[in-house]
Amino acid sequence: MAQKQKPSKLVPLNNSVPPPSPQFQFLATRLGVRSQYLTMFAPSGRLAPCMSVLSHWCVNVRVIGCNCNVAFVSFVDLSGHCDSCNYVTFYFVITTSCLFSQSILLRWTKGFNCSGVEGRDIVQLLKEAVQRRGDFTIGFVAMVNDTVGTMMSCGYRDQSCEIGLIIGTGTNACYMEEMRNVKRVEGEDGRMCINTEWGGFGDDGTLENIITDINRTIDQTSIKPGVHIFEKMISGMYLGELVRLLLVKLTEQKLLFKGQRSTTLLTAGTFPTKFISEIEEPLSGLENAKRILSSLNVPYDSVDARIVRLVCDTVSSRTARLCAAALATIANRIRVNRGLKHLKTTVGVDGTVYKKHPNVLQPFCLSVHQLRTISDLLMKDLIKGLGKHSHHKAAVKMLPTFVRSTPDGTEHGDFLALDLGGTNFRVLHVRVLEEEKVVDILGSQTCSISQDIMLGTGEQLFDHIAACLADFISSQNLKEQTLPLGFTFSFPCEQKKIDESILIRWTKGFNCSGVEGRDIVQLLKEAVQRRGDFTIGSVAMVNDTVGTMMSCGYRDQSCEIGLIIGTGTNACYMEEMRNVKRVEGEDGRMCINTEWGGFGDDGTLENIITDIDRTIDQTSIKPGVHIFEKMISGMYLGELVRLLLVKLTEQKLLFKGQRSTTLLTAGTFPTKFISEIEEPLSGLENAKRILSSLNVPYDFVDARIVRLVCDTVSSRSARLCAAALATVANRIRVNRGLKHLKTTVGVDGTVYKKHPNFSDELQAMVRLLAPDCDVTFILSQDGSGKGAAMVTAVAQRLALQSHLLEDSDGDSEEED
Repeated sequence: MAQKQKPSKLVPLNNSVPPPSPQFQFLATRLGVRSQYLTMFAPSGRLAPCMSVLSHWCVNVRVIGCNCNVAFVSFVDLSGHCDSCNYVTFYFVITTSCLFSQSILLRWTKGFNCSGVEGRDIVQLLKEAVQRRGDFTIGFVAMVNDTVGTMMSCGYRDQSCEIGLIIGTGTNACYMEEMRNVKRVEGEDGRMCINTEWGGFGDDGTLENIITDINRTIDQTSIKPGVHIFEKMISGMYLGELVRLLLVKLTEQKLLFKGQRSTTLLTAGTFPTKFISEIEEPLSGLENAKRILSSLNVPYDSVDARIVRLVCDTVSSRTARLCAAALATIANRIRVNRGLKHLKTTVGVDGTVYKKHPNVLQPFCLSVHQLRTISDLLMKDLIKGLGKHSHHKAAVKMLPTFVRSTPDGTEHGDFLALDLGGTNFRVLHVRVLEEEKVVDILGSQTCSISQDIMLGTGEQLFDHIAACLADFISSQNLKEQTLPLGFTFSFPCEQKKIDESILIRWTKGFNCSGVEGRDIVQLLKEAVQRRGDFTIGSVAMVNDTVGTMMSCGYRDQSCEIGLIIGTGTNACYMEEMRNVKRVEGEDGRMCINTEWGGFGDDGTLENIITDIDRTIDQTSIKPGVHIFEKMISGMYLGELVRLLLVKLTEQKLLFKGQRSTTLLTAGTFPTKFISEIEEPLSGLENAKRILSSLNVPYDFVDARIVRLVCDTVSSRSARLCAAALATVANRIRVNRGLKHLKTTVGVDGTVYKKHPNFSDELQAMVRLLAPDCDVTFILSQDGSGKGAAMVTAVAQRLALQSHLLEDSDGDSEEED
């Protein structure tokens, strides 16, 4: 007889003892018997195209078990406590009689099919084998099913243990039934342990409505077709093969591995169940997936690895929820049998349990091939935006900034800085010290901008700015000075000169009348003149990306890209003057404000835009404008998640299909919720808190699905941003005729800074998409303030050397 592996130490789930192992704690939580009811939903059955394949694995079963308080304990080997007898644990379907000394095998399971055993007494066969050897003897034999052995061993420490559960190679359960209900055994008093052999559930066709084609394939190719259907759906012997067949199906539909199936993948048994546990490890899962896919000889990319993780979770989650349905049925039966309003019981558990969540919603999941295509499209738009004849038709505006140099360390002096980029407006007093090579902020003040001002007149907005500036100058005792001013204005502007900047369009929720098409510097000066109580010196207009690049460039001379990924998104970089067709001069470089938020406004991104993206765009202040920004920036990410949660709820895949008024209200899921929910340690608890605030009837599985949705949306944002950034880095390298470029990106924005995973995914994808560029990332230290001062100090003296050429509608072969 095969030696049973020594099980883990028994640990009751209560506050007076150490906590159980993570596996059993996870099982107890995942089965969720304490909850009001169980919604049996595999959280990875997601949206099209994988939805069409995986949705059949999402089992939605209502199980009434609300009055059963079930604790879980793990199995312990207690053979040392039974000195007076020998017992045999037999893990197959048997019927036992004669005080456990006779057990007839009904049928083999778990791949066994030894001839001449079914219908015979296992005890007798064992004794005959011992006799044939003749070199040892055994005494009294007690036959024990593994579920009974599990229950009894756990019951040795916890007297309330009256259910035994196995979920490993096979699955089964036993429980203490009232004798009056055991009609096949004489007697009415007391109780008897019943071995359910629930693995045979469905053998009569009961489960036909939830059985998938892949389940049928598993059954038909098994040793015993039509037998132990339930076990074949959920036990460890079959889970790996279920996953393999799903991967083959997805590959055939060209949703995985570029549609290329390997001989290894097509071979039965090459995806053992242990792979599922390895792939679903929270920290190392994706790396494990890549290693395993390499062993299967399939041409995978990082997206494939994440989809495989999705498939693994789908299969293992269905296992846990089907097992939970069966277990809750037993707990509820015990309660009803005893006429109790509330039952407190313990389950002894043995076997392997699979875990944890996937990271993909397919429509939002972009492959490396798609990202490279996006990068190619953006490169064409960059060139179009730089052209003298084509820029006015370009979605990506590529605006000259007249910043011709990064700081060289000789800058010095005092400056005022204004920063308008969102719902808060800042005024700063900045001092640049040449000797120490530092930029100090001597004072700052923040003023909020109300919704009324954001949607009011331009005069109201600039009067508000001037009032904030006046208060600050007074508080800093600067009224007697006339300081140069750097104005960080984080909206798409056509810069004619360093101190002349025409607003092209409002974004980020602003829509002040009478400003688009006007010079921002002139509007500010007019507002200051209307007050008449202070004056300002020369003004340098600064885009926030330029300020970020310049503030970082003071520390790192190789910084020549500025990136913002916060409320909005944008980037700037140092372009060769010979390519800036709208500005005279061929020598040197100029910083170009790409305004890449408008990428896709001409329909370029139609192939990757989802219905949710379209809803976001159509309900925005400026439909059809800044499509790329609406897909990836902080102003929209929370709303993207909210709309996805609503859609999943409508499909009855979340919150029991119940939508709350709060969930249905726009703006109730701010982007900061995504960062909180994706925190590695506290994320699930944060999710529960947030879902409570949304007034939705959530359970543990719902919280994990919400975490999945957040990850999917933020991951797409990071990948799209990486594709755009890689395009810029590759362009700089090609412009300079370099085989390898080493450069630095100055970064600012709350999404990059505060999301726990965004920066890592962004950087990793840039390395993949721009392999010939060594890109370093540094965080901006107040780029909107210090950067504006540096632009004022550096660019002002250089920008006057250039002026913008007049537009032309002529054709250019070069630009085409």
